[in-house]
Amino acid sequence: MAASAYLDGLKMLARRELSEAQVRQRLARRGHEPESIDAAVERLKNERAIDDVRAAEAMARVETAVKRRGRLRVRSRIEQAGIAPSTARRVVDEAFGAIDDQALIETALAKRLRDRTRIADDREFQKLYRYLIAQGFDADSVMRTLTAHRRQP
Repeated sequence: MAASAYLDGLKMLARRELSEAQVRQRLARRGHEPESIDAAVERLKNERAIDDVRAAEAMARVETAVKRRGRLRVRSRIEQAGIAPSTARRVVDEAFGAIDDQALIETALAKRLRDRTRIADDREFQKLYRYLIAQGFDADSVMRTLTAHRRQP
């Protein structure tokens, strides 16, 4: 049965980068025995099919480039995938080293405001604040950005 778990794991990894914890969870959901999961994961790690750092980097790229999420949310998502917090922190720091945080906030805000540049009222301001915080942006940066958009003519 270890060969079956190995093949299932290989098929999962062919679709997308997954962390060791994610592979273990998915193999367990498919009904594989713990011993065969351990053997399959060990073999996949030896063959470098599973690499938590590579998986974290892939997640960071998707979260920033595609989903336009902030530093805090990206790190949280990587840690939720079962990747060590120290690895998550390092990968996020590297990913955000090449990204302008302010431009990322502006992009996320522009998506919500659509064609407008000005925030209509306090209610919309609060709604946008909650949205940007949920996207993982720093509270001070969000407040500065929203305040600037509130004052625009």
